[in-house]
Amino acid sequence: MAKESAKARELKRQKMVAKYAAKRAQLKAAGDYEALDKLPKDASPVRLHNRCKLTGRPRGYMRKFGISRVTFREMASAGKIPGVTKASW
Repeated sequence: MAKESAKARELKRQKMVAKYAAKRAQLKAAGDYEALDKLPKDASPVRLHNRCKLTGRPRGYMRKFGISRVTFREMASAGKIPGVTKASW
């Protein structure tokens, strides 16, 4: 499990990116890079990092499911993800 502070920080960044998205697009289209530079640094979408929705793990993130590989394996083995079965041949 990730620290609660790390999860909260990532949520805060997501909210800030959403808040400034329209303004960033407008400034970029106008080519006003000085004003763009004055926006908060966490308003940039580049600073976002995908995290597991359940555990907050930052690595091994599976975009299709929104969870980490470890959580995915546990849930798939328990049959909690519809349509996912263990391969056998």
